[in-house]
Amino acid sequence: MTKINDYEIAITEAQLDKMINQQMMPIEMIDSSFDGYQSLAEGDKKALSHLVKAARILNDVALEQDHPLNLQLKAGLEKAAINDTHAAKALKIFNSLNGVAGLNGIDADPIELFSGVHILKGRNFYPTDLSVDEFHTIIRRMVEKGKVDEVSRILSARTMVRRNGDELTAIDYTQYFSKAFSEMANELELAAHYSTNDEFNDYLGWQVQALLQNNEDMDMLADKHWAVLQNTPLEFTLSRENYEDEITPTIFENDDLVNLLSSHNIFPISKDMLGARAGIVNKKGTDLILTFKSQMSQLAKLMPFADKYEQKIDSGDEVKQTMVDVDLATLQGDYAQCRGGITTAQNLPNDDKLSVKTGGGRRNVYHRQVRMSGDKQRQMKILEALLDKEFHQYFDEEAEHIFVIGHENGHSLGPDSSYKDSLGIYKHIIEENKADVVSIAMMPQYVKTGVIDEITLRKIYVTWVVRLLLKSKPQQMHPHRVGDLIHFNYLLKHGAISITSDNKIRIDFVKMPEVMNKILQETIAVQLSKSPQKAQQFIEENSDWGKLHEYIADTLQKIGIKPYKDIRTYL
Repeated sequence: MTKINDYEIAITEAQLDKMINQQMMPIEMIDSSFDGYQSLAEGDKKALSHLVKAARILNDVALEQDHPLNLQLKAGLEKAAINDTHAAKALKIFNSLNGVAGLNGIDADPIELFSGVHILKGRNFYPTDLSVDEFHTIIRRMVEKGKVDEVSRILSARTMVRRNGDELTAIDYTQYFSKAFSEMANELELAAHYSTNDEFNDYLGWQVQALLQNNEDMDMLADKHWAVLQNTPLEFTLSRENYEDEITPTIFENDDLVNLLSSHNIFPISKDMLGARAGIVNKKGTDLILTFKSQMSQLAKLMPFADKYEQKIDSGDEVKQTMVDVDLATLQGDYAQCRGGITTAQNLPNDDKLSVKTGGGRRNVYHRQVRMSGDKQRQMKILEALLDKEFHQYFDEEAEHIFVIGHENGHSLGPDSSYKDSLGIYKHIIEENKADVVSIAMMPQYVKTGVIDEITLRKIYVTWVVRLLLKSKPQQMHPHRVGDLIHFNYLLKHGAISITSDNKIRIDFVKMPEVMNKILQETIAVQLSKSPQKAQQFIEENSDWGKLHEYIADTLQKIGIKPYKDIRTYL
């Protein structure tokens, strides 16, 4: 087996061949021949090239956040790949995972490219040898010694944590990644010099300051300026989401420690994994998305227990939410960590961010190149194998796009972060479950207001149910997939779907609204409880995995699955 920097590649060349040739799907970014690019002003074309460069720089930051060996092993693979086919093939899988290891959404165990190199619970945010028990012990001891400010920094979203004797110390991202952030800031300044849109340039200016200053207010101001962009030719996002950190949320499983921290006004937030995307706003696609935005204030009134919490969507005012459909030039960092899936859309900033807490809005960005990369032949085989023939007429890829619009809007409805964060390690599963459920439960309202018709509603129901079919038992670190399992089981339990004698799925269109409203009520009740125990109970009660699930997964795997993604950037 080939060695890279003294680490042996753990996957044989034959296995890599299968992963690349049979299980990898290309995701084609736009190039200079793309019509949308050709129609840009010359200044915007130059600006886009600098935005792509900034995103590429950010990818190295995310690699270092993810694993301490990522950068050196990637460099080793790139050097060896020139003359070694084994290394070249391992590099393709590295680039798909955007790291040395990651789940692929099929196998229970993660794909590990090198012998002895494993996924770390705290990624590289925390010392690699830090256990959960030791983490809790150190945090308690530091608080008791009066080191409250340092503990607050350790438990914030934007610090790398390292050992300091028998304690821990926090290093702000702007300090830890100062060289890369400075290079990014330079590229963004050049982009702003060439870009033709004043509002976009204003945002880039604030984003530059956020990269250079150890000041959360700069992130807040950059987020606020980004979130109001609606009519710009270009898109650039520096994303900050905290799904990967599995150390910080364990605090919420220790009631005594939570109470101690709360008494000192310390509220733990998981670490942000950084991502970057750049692209061109597609006006036609954006217009469709905005038709759904017009309904959000009314939807807020229809949410369960709406009188028990304040929603970010104020039903009396203009919705603080911009929405754009984007043709992608690049996805980097967190976006490119394709570990069992790839992001089709995103609603940011998240509730834990200061911009949202201080009244700022949100921005939904939809990824056209990702959603247009599906395998139509494979999809037809899935329908033939698992869906009753009567319902084939309703499967529609555009219906899935409408569902995703509803999902992203759903993140802006319901209880705020103070409720969600209290669910600890279960918060992401419950929140992603909620966004899915909001989308489907509210679709009949879109029929009432004339945004969609009854046939489209049926298409959405059927296409979503097909989307729930899982190729393997999901793990907790894949909250979207755990949510799919919960929904499938709940629909089956309450009769909204049924299984024929030959294992084909049928959908009861009449029961769907009632069942979806029921699970939505239960989901919001869990968030309002602020109880990790109730969240765990809800998940466990609805995530059984049995013979039917194994049959579906086995069928999907026989049809063929492409869990690995080859993101091809040209600009």
